[in-house]
Amino acid sequence: MSPRSLLLRDVRPIGLDDDAAGPPDLVDVLVEAGMIRQVAAGLTAPADVPVVDGGGRFVAPGLWDHHVHLEQWALQQVRLDTAGTSSVDEVVALLRDHIAQLGEGDPGSVVHAWGHRSAGWSRRGTAAELDAVCGSHPVVLISGDGHHGWLSSSALRRLGLPTGEGTGVVEEAEWFAAYARLTEVFGPDPHLEDGLRLALEDAAARGVVGIVDLEFSGSYGPWPDRVARGLDTLRVVTATYEDGLDDVVGRGLRTGDPLGDSGLVTMGPLKIISDGSLNTRTAFCCAPYGGGGDHGVQNYPPERLREVAARAHAAGLECAVHAIGDAAVRDALDAFEATGARGSLEHAQLVRWQDVPRMAALRLRASVQPAHLLDDRDVTETCWGDRTDRCFALRAMADAGVRLALGSDAPVSPLDPWLAMAAAVHRSADERGAWHPEQALTVREAFAASVDGQRVTRGARGDLVLLDADPTVWHGDSAEVGARLRGLRPTLTVVAGRVVHGA
Repeated sequence: MSPRSLLLRDVRPIGLDDDAAGPPDLVDVLVEAGMIRQVAAGLTAPADVPVVDGGGRFVAPGLWDHHVHLEQWALQQVRLDTAGTSSVDEVVALLRDHIAQLGEGDPGSVVHAWGHRSAGWSRRGTAAELDAVCGSHPVVLISGDGHHGWLSSSALRRLGLPTGEGTGVVEEAEWFAAYARLTEVFGPDPHLEDGLRLALEDAAARGVVGIVDLEFSGSYGPWPDRVARGLDTLRVVTATYEDGLDDVVGRGLRTGDPLGDSGLVTMGPLKIISDGSLNTRTAFCCAPYGGGGDHGVQNYPPERLREVAARAHAAGLECAVHAIGDAAVRDALDAFEATGARGSLEHAQLVRWQDVPRMAALRLRASVQPAHLLDDRDVTETCWGDRTDRCFALRAMADAGVRLALGSDAPVSPLDPWLAMAAAVHRSADERGAWHPEQALTVREAFAASVDGQRVTRGARGDLVLLDADPTVWHGDSAEVGARLRGLRPTLTVVAGRVVHGA
């Protein structure tokens, strides 16, 4: 998709800064060659530039999801869903029914599933339990947070992993290495392209104009070709992991460099998964987990984390450091400070209070996923019940001057910025009151953290959404405001001057 031009007439820009006050005046917005060139009343459209009548609606910068695994989000639409299960036995029963429905139509084909969360289960599953019901099908069950797999014996063998009594669950570094080989071993999923198209259509309908794609296998390679094939309705910031770092450095790619000719794809960060996750009880913490357990897992010891961050920084790459536990956040900040690296803390789900001002002083982004608190509320009370006040500390970060960037971590939670904003504003998904409401954001703050720093102003990217209402003026009961946010959808989505959703 090449940049386009259009004149958006009679719209009201939504103010996303602290000094925004009063209803905005009607203006026209002229986008030329993919960039906003003028914002003023009574503009005249240049020759051959289409005019879209905004009808007095509200215009805002298009929305971003700053943490996505897009292939996995696309494939989730076609995989067995285990998200609603609460025990080993429930998963096995669900798999048994699924295998029965498959019948003999595709003997030996791999069964992929996504969604189970085992932190609250009474025991771990085994390969033998899957073997008992899977017949000739290898089975790969991916946890809902992406940090472990539960595999049948035939899947373990084909991936070169140990088999035998007690095997089946593969975690953290060993799992990520196995995950990267799934396509090589079992072949590409034939539904991926269709899933990607559906995912992008849905994203455009929600007003999403850009994503940071942190796909586990690395995203910098496939996206230019995808855009050339017509998957060109949003901007993509791509990433590499350490196993692709030599290739990226060898190509001389730096964060911000364009990839391909579309102008839609740019090189992003080196992604470093420094610790685990809450739901696998592997997030690295300063204090032990409640109910018995250790401190979690360090995928990168501090010395190695500094070494890899320094190498990326020297090559001109930002670092996106996954750090969920407070010890992992501490170590990540130490690495950024020691190396001078730039970039983001991904998740920062549990923090020490003294580390919040450090994030601001180091000018790091906190790439956070508010919808995770909806899923993790109960397990947090179980595992971190003595420290819940320091979980999803969005208000403290905002007050300290930390730049927030909201995302979903799809498919861990849906690729839906409105859901993320609602969770940041009203920290509950059910009839219970907001969970630690002192850490909530205002709607304006949540919206501003969802637009990649853009504003409807001259020189900004020509990525826009048109809304029937201005949510930043919604106040009062946070549950009502959250519900209204979850239901909000744009009437028009524009990427680089091209309408990708709406009239």
